[in-house]
Amino acid sequence: MDTWVTPPACYVMAKMAASMVAESGEDVFKKMFKFYKRREPPPDLREVTDFGSGATAGGKIVPLKLDPGAVSDEEAAGVGLQPVRDWRVFGLQGYPGFIFISNPFLRGSQAFWVRQCLKTYPQKPNVCNLDMHMSPCDTQDIWARSVEAIRSPLSVKRQPKTLLERLRWVTLGYHYNWDTKTYSANSYTPFPADLHMLSFRITAACGFPGFNSEAAILNYYRSDSSLGIHVDESELDHSRPLLSLSFGQSAIFLLGGPHRQDPPTAMFMHSGDVMVMSGPSRLLYHAVPRILPAPPQRASLLEEPSCVLALQMGGVLEPVSEEDWDVCSKYIQNSRVNMTVRQVLGPGQTLPEKPPLALQKDNEVVECHNNGNNGKRKRSCSDPVETVET
Repeated sequence: MDTWVTPPACYVMAKMAASMVAESGEDVFKKMFKFYKRREPPPDLREVTDFGSGATAGGKIVPLKLDPGAVSDEEAAGVGLQPVRDWRVFGLQGYPGFIFISNPFLRGSQAFWVRQCLKTYPQKPNVCNLDMHMSPCDTQDIWARSVEAIRSPLSVKRQPKTLLERLRWVTLGYHYNWDTKTYSANSYTPFPADLHMLSFRITAACGFPGFNSEAAILNYYRSDSSLGIHVDESELDHSRPLLSLSFGQSAIFLLGGPHRQDPPTAMFMHSGDVMVMSGPSRLLYHAVPRILPAPPQRASLLEEPSCVLALQMGGVLEPVSEEDWDVCSKYIQNSRVNMTVRQVLGPGQTLPEKPPLALQKDNEVVECHNNGNNGKRKRSCSDPVETVET
């Protein structure tokens, strides 16, 4: 007859000590990423900094003032922005060079940029994650191949996800190579003029005149997406800022330090919010562990495009049709789009030439999927948005 023998106390303590050592060896950033990413139990969000609430978070949020003369009211309106003097701009204690602008967009103008992200920017010759395992003719017009299914009433049985719903990233200008984490001179398509103008106005207002938009990565987040811990250092000129713009649902953004072990600050990014990472903050580790429903006051800004939005002479805004907005609004009900715009080169700098993206191997872009195997994750080709920590 088998009998249960109680393990010696020293054995139990040894196991506990080993567990604590393993836990303490894990960096704080990774712990916080897992904390906010977890589903059950849901994380406590009371410590997440909210720039839009008006609270100063115990003095951590520092109001900033920009030069209202850096960008005229007409220039701002031409890209859908409020006058610079009306922007709500903040810094963060301990993060020099970090600038947070709480929704500087004119009411109704976000609709234009959402439409561009969903309809215009994914089109050829720009590059997207679907190109890695589909023929060019199949990804030629992602919007047209998706709109009818997205417009279908909820009562209609849906087919598998549309191409638009399977979109995870798009690259503009110099196309980022996810495998080598580099850019190359012959992997380039013209950068969208409208997005350059928007980026140029925002960076000029923040004290960086002459910003040249040379590359952008658009990330498309679903409700269960996340972006692993990383630092954006592939650009050759780090003296120019990194610009980040968000539309749709909200996200928790973790901003750490120059080392993986540095504890991060958690903050909300809502639709219309803009971040500028410059100076020392340009090379800080950051991540997006969680997507959240937009708060009611932000969700209302995305209900419909403004019919009274004045189109400025020389501006880039165009009216968004009801048909287009019907698709866009349904998409962003449970999705978020983020654009990060970068200047790659400094004065006199050039990029090396490498084989074009079309000749790269399928496995150069990876996505981590839950494979149902004891919670472990496997690597397969596709999307860098839904990755675990790097």
